[in-house]
Amino acid sequence: MTKKQVYNFAPGPAMLPADVLVQVQAEFLDYRGTGMSIVEMSHRSKEFGGIAEESERDLRGLLAIPKNYKILFLQGGATSQFAMAPMNLLASGGTGDYLHTGIWSGKAIDEARRHGKVHIAATSEAQNFMIIPARATWRLSENPAYLYYAANETIGGVEFQTVPEAGEIPLVSDMTSNFLSRHFDVSRFGVIIAGAQKNIGPAGLVVVIIREDLIAKPSEHLPTLYDYAVMAENGSMYNTPSTFGWYVAGLVFKWIRDQGGVAAMERNSIARSDKLYKTIDDSGFYHNPVAPEHRSRMNIPFTLADESLNDAFLKEAKANQLVELKGHRSVGGMRASMYNAMPQAGCDALVEFMLDFEKRHG
Repeated sequence: MTKKQVYNFAPGPAMLPADVLVQVQAEFLDYRGTGMSIVEMSHRSKEFGGIAEESERDLRGLLAIPKNYKILFLQGGATSQFAMAPMNLLASGGTGDYLHTGIWSGKAIDEARRHGKVHIAATSEAQNFMIIPARATWRLSENPAYLYYAANETIGGVEFQTVPEAGEIPLVSDMTSNFLSRHFDVSRFGVIIAGAQKNIGPAGLVVVIIREDLIAKPSEHLPTLYDYAVMAENGSMYNTPSTFGWYVAGLVFKWIRDQGGVAAMERNSIARSDKLYKTIDDSGFYHNPVAPEHRSRMNIPFTLADESLNDAFLKEAKANQLVELKGHRSVGGMRASMYNAMPQAGCDALVEFMLDFEKRHG
């Protein structure tokens, strides 16, 4: 009997494309005739050099990344960049402006304050982070070094639908949870941060795309591994990088390309999220609190009309191969995270279960 498909709605580490996992499995013991596993291969080897070059080339193609941008494959996940970005960009003074739209941008703010001057240009805290503040309400500091925002708040389910207008101010964005899920113009950004565990690969790796003019000379005041200049000069290999994560990321980039690129990922994410939001909105049993114009396509929190049914919902969902639907402890309820690897069939199965659960318990 064939095992029934399990659909993993975890916010991260999240689903990876099945085709990628099959290829990883096939190559794991012997990477393309080398007789070595990818996890025991030297990052200085010719074979891994090819992996690194291909992954960068494929990512540049997917996002049309201009030549004057460096791509770094670093360790520490996106959270490491909450410190690394201000440490580098505020090294000579200046102020980092921040848009506070949820827990993750809040964590970035707290970390940045350890390394430089921070100004909150706008916040939706008074609205319980259920909206993105209107552009007219932003109050930028005088000549900020950069403007930082979290493109998608995974916990609250709030997402920027367009790139913020900031004139010539370099934009720094944490795109960890919606990276490669929608088209955007890279040239509008100074730094793009993307932790791997949502849409790229295993946890631990972080991709940083940075405009070359923002990379200062190596600094004697920065820890070596936290200096963008050092990592750029050494091709992200000043020390041993996350080789396995880098390898899987390269396979995911190829998978996205073969599926039709970022445009296809965006069409799929719209189709999935629209279907789930419609199910919620058409129901008197389920509720999503986020302003419709700011709803995330990636992370969809929802509550049940009767919270006493939460445990039953999760138990029955798991029995139907729908797992990791419990909401974040700070929000409660449920949360369905549907990144690029989530097939439409997974969303369909969740909707079918939700409708049946409502019919039986509503």
